[in-house]
Amino acid sequence: MTRQQSPGSVNRNDRSIVGLTMLAHGMVHTYELSVPIFIPIWLAEFDVVALGPVEVAVTSATLGLLVTVGYGLFGLGALPGGVLVDRVGSRRLITACLVGMAASFLLLGAAPGLVAVTLAMVVWGVSASVYHPAGLALLSKGVRKRGTGFAYHGIAGNLGIGLGPLLTTIMLLFLDWRTVAGVLAVPALLAALYAVRASFDETAAVEPATDGGDDAGDSKASAGVDSLGEFVAESRLLFTGSFALVFLVVMMSGLYYRGVLTFMPELLADFPGFDPVPLTALLPAGVADAVGAGGADGRTLSPANYVYSGLLMIGVVGQYVGGKLTDRIPVERGIAMAFGVLGVLALLFLPVASLGFLPFVAFGAVLGVSLFVVQPFYQATVAEYTPAGTRGLSYGYTYLGVFGVGALGGAVAGTVLTFANPPTLFAVLAAFGFVASATGVVLARK
Repeated sequence: MTRQQSPGSVNRNDRSIVGLTMLAHGMVHTYELSVPIFIPIWLAEFDVVALGPVEVAVTSATLGLLVTVGYGLFGLGALPGGVLVDRVGSRRLITACLVGMAASFLLLGAAPGLVAVTLAMVVWGVSASVYHPAGLALLSKGVRKRGTGFAYHGIAGNLGIGLGPLLTTIMLLFLDWRTVAGVLAVPALLAALYAVRASFDETAAVEPATDGGDDAGDSKASAGVDSLGEFVAESRLLFTGSFALVFLVVMMSGLYYRGVLTFMPELLADFPGFDPVPLTALLPAGVADAVGAGGADGRTLSPANYVYSGLLMIGVVGQYVGGKLTDRIPVERGIAMAFGVLGVLALLFLPVASLGFLPFVAFGAVLGVSLFVVQPFYQATVAEYTPAGTRGLSYGYTYLGVFGVGALGGAVAGTVLTFANPPTLFAVLAAFGFVASATGVVLARK
């Protein structure tokens, strides 16, 4: 065996597993962060949501609740997903996840109204929810160079987070949103085909259990939760300790993350320098006519969407920096500092956006790094504050907090924008950051 650190240099099993998890992780976040690109289009296209004889006006609050349905299920399903992966294996769940996400975007592309859009979001949320427990379990049990595998896995997720919105934005220059949704379904179907055909051993890195090992007697959850009674007992064990404070941190992180991202393209579009640019201003006349961008009703380029995509893409840097810092400073101190920065950035968002395009690009780079630098800190903190035997269950609760409770951030943002104003929204987001920061201080003192 060589000493090179790339997953491909280790063995074929590692290469197959890392390749599959990178592909699936990128797909999950591609779809997750493409949805906000559609929100301004839905606001312009739909006036009401028809619920039988009742019609509800379409507002930011309405769409915030609609998106929250899918995003909420994305988080809520993580906990049962963690239980299922021990029963049916990671490959089956990852394949089902990819097929379900493809089906959801095919349904989205055929949606005649917002009720069908909501149904598509439900299908996506349920399908995507099983990925993180299944993918992380597969990496932890099947890859011998586990650290390298997790690193590549995280990078792929952030590439999906950035490239998904960017690809969606580019396709919307030339295609209507329903066609774009249908096209986006194709990569997940191809990834599902790879998941079925890939050859690997899911437990290649698992050492045989021995008496007196690190996990021996630590908790019954070390062998999986087999009954409701065990689930309740293990959950009580977690939340009677400092994990309750860690769970508060991850909830605040999810609320901030979803709250700041869901309506960002729509918010930025109202600031100077973010006005739509006709595609005819960027392309020669002949080319513009050839791609259908010419004429009075020609396509336009939305700078807000590209800034949004770039902000998410630069999160790769945040993941790397956060990971390095967790090895150098106490995780509690890192949480206090990183979330304090997010609180300050929320208060600065609108003043900087009002300065124009270029100042906000620089600010957005800082925000993008800061949004993702917190993830390695809270992931490491979960490991610090939970016994090894309940580690799987604790990460199930972690993703429930980040993606489940955190999904309410979209509804909060939409409601505040409808009944109050953007400054109020960013004051609320700042509060989320400062609460998490203060919790980090409390953890450090404990």
